[in-house]
Amino acid sequence: MTDEIERETMETGVVIVGAGPAGLSAAIALKQRSPDLEVVVVEKAADIGGHILSGAVMDPAGLDALIPDWREKGAPVGPDVTEDDFVYLTETGAIAFPNLLLPPIMKTRGGVIVSLGDLCRWLAEQAEALGVDIFPGTAAVDFLTGDKGEILGILTGDMGVARDGTPKPTFTPGIELRARYTLIAEGARGSLAKRLIAKFGLDAGRAPQKYGLGIKEIWEIDPARHKPGKVTHYMGYPLSNSTGGGGFCYHAGDNRIYLGLVSHLDYDNPTFSPYGEFQRFKHHPAIRELLQGATCLSYGARALTSGGWQSIPRLTFPGGALIGCAAGFMNVPRLKAIHNAIRSGMAAAGEIAAAIDAGRANDAIETLDEAVLASGIRDDLYPVRAVKPLWSKLGTVLGVGLAGADMWVSSLAKISVLGNFVTHTPDFAKLKPLSEVTPIQYPKPDGKIAFAKTESVYRANIAHDEDQPVHLLLADPELPIRDNLPRYGEPAPLYCPAGVYEVVEEGGASVFRINAQNCVHCKTCDIKDPAQNITWVPPEGGSGPNYSGM
Repeated sequence: MTDEIERETMETGVVIVGAGPAGLSAAIALKQRSPDLEVVVVEKAADIGGHILSGAVMDPAGLDALIPDWREKGAPVGPDVTEDDFVYLTETGAIAFPNLLLPPIMKTRGGVIVSLGDLCRWLAEQAEALGVDIFPGTAAVDFLTGDKGEILGILTGDMGVARDGTPKPTFTPGIELRARYTLIAEGARGSLAKRLIAKFGLDAGRAPQKYGLGIKEIWEIDPARHKPGKVTHYMGYPLSNSTGGGGFCYHAGDNRIYLGLVSHLDYDNPTFSPYGEFQRFKHHPAIRELLQGATCLSYGARALTSGGWQSIPRLTFPGGALIGCAAGFMNVPRLKAIHNAIRSGMAAAGEIAAAIDAGRANDAIETLDEAVLASGIRDDLYPVRAVKPLWSKLGTVLGVGLAGADMWVSSLAKISVLGNFVTHTPDFAKLKPLSEVTPIQYPKPDGKIAFAKTESVYRANIAHDEDQPVHLLLADPELPIRDNLPRYGEPAPLYCPAGVYEVVEEGGASVFRINAQNCVHCKTCDIKDPAQNITWVPPEGGSGPNYSGM
């Protein structure tokens, strides 16, 4: 049907896919430098910030560079960080790391607790005030290519298509958005970024990107237990030594805490459930006490990049570039990426504006990669490049211990002794067969601190028209039951944090069911499926979660 539709074409200077911190910062920086340049941002969420989820403690370095007077302009940030603690959890106890033992490069000066969704809404206001056109509820589903394979812009998704692919009475075709340059700022594992990386071989010579799944809840707690500005990061329980990740608790304003757990997706046990681990985490005595009498307000989940320096692909392709977490600028030991997302957007904007001033269009801007890395990203990520590979290869106790020593050496001597340590195994290839693991049993949720997925999904404010094409595509529909079920027990229902996937019995046979209407767009299935059989593509624009305050 798509090829037969007559579509409207819109011409612009630069089109940006994704209204997160990278995309909005690029838009603002472009207009700051070239006020007459036409800039368009498309965002698949119905409202700006609706699909944004992050911890988040922000290093203000990026925002300081973009909008130096952001505080005076009323940026919606929470309290300044007053305490920054690292705690190792045993099954029943908690051991605080002395702050003096933490490597200096793990610390953040002037950090602030933020709702990234609220911050993005504010950044969108700043962009629109400069003349940027922002279109929420608009999914970018494909890129437009020229005769030489160069990127000429994007195609937005059709609206009003029935589940069987036929047009409904409300059908509205997507449009061709043609631009001189296209910036991809979709966040971790974006659908267009994934295809562009493959099309242009942008990851050639790089280590595979690594990912984590971050699950987050916002709780309103007893004021007597609330300490605005207090930040705590947790390692250890409930995750095993061989499973990377950790928890966090950030005391924001209004008696609210941001509580979450990041599970690295290179785990090997197919019965592991990131969602189940988060429920166990909340029952640890150190967390359970905090939640006494508290109310859970919202829930969400999102994949994040964690590969670090070795996994950053080439950013530039003919006609545009990757920015933000589409490329992967997360500082894993600091668990921070917002500042680098902003830096990447600003630096890319500068190179694109200069190219347009020179009369160029739809070519590869070869200076862009170095400009982005020189923006502060190299200085931030290169010294900690050994952390994730050591953690993945050697486990939490030995790997993180060696990583800590390496960060101390890097802080004092400006060298990384273990910096050449790299892991080459992608996350999906780490799973072991069921026959080689001990199955993990998760307790039934109590409905007070730990919840069933259905209850959590309700708190994500998800809205999908059920009569639209399923946006989770199976290359081989028979594979989940034929191959994954006998070998791995079909891990999809466990790694998915939203109850999208089920294995059910129908007529005496096992059936793989996809409840696409539950999807929170975390992309975990696209990353972790051991056969790489699942591809996440954007559903109809405006579909998905509608996060508030995340």
